[in-house]
Amino acid sequence: MSIASLDRAPLSPVAPAPAATATPTPRRLQAVPTGTEARGFALYVGLDEFKALDSGTDLSAVVEQLKSLLTQLVPSAESYAAVALAPVGAGGRDLEVVRLALQDPAALARHRQAPEEPEKVRTGVVIDISRKRVALDGDTAPLTYKEFELLQYLVLREGRTIDRAELISSLWSAADDEIPNERTIDVHVRRLRAKLGDYEDIVRTVRGVGYRFDRHADVQIRQATTPSPDFF
Repeated sequence: MSIASLDRAPLSPVAPAPAATATPTPRRLQAVPTGTEARGFALYVGLDEFKALDSGTDLSAVVEQLKSLLTQLVPSAESYAAVALAPVGAGGRDLEVVRLALQDPAALARHRQAPEEPEKVRTGVVIDISRKRVALDGDTAPLTYKEFELLQYLVLREGRTIDRAELISSLWSAADDEIPNERTIDVHVRRLRAKLGDYEDIVRTVRGVGYRFDRHADVQIRQATTPSPDFF
């Protein structure tokens, strides 16, 4: 082919050379020692059933949402959820309870190093109606105003089973921000019993009817010299 013919021939566009695809380098976690590789992770969530209910959800729904998010981010990822259980009234921060229950090494090491607390002397329950205070083995129970009112209502009607409708109509008014129904009154009772800890059985559930307070040998009830207006 001559030079002239090159001038007349249409020029074909030259395709750019394909750019080299760089293999992404994973960002290395500081906690991963040299010679090892990360194969997954554990996410500890401190969340008890009552907090979940207060937010209008439950633990199962939270787990499903987290697993759904993981599937969106990495469709091939596998997941497994384990629930951490603790005795009612065990106390402590939810997250620390979860880490210990699921055998987190760092939490276990810190727990072993902590000095052992002396065994607490059991002095029973003191329900002080006049001061609106409940003491469990000498420590004040962190009851809310409504929780104390609920306990007081049952205590002042000792031995009588109170149905849920009576508890609602007697302890909540139209001025309250939130009035429970017969289903959610059970949540209030569960919270109260959880805060009573080892003495939760002083509030008894009468299946299909309601709740009652039965006097125990380790329960003291203190009232002012003037009877409570709630007592009859």
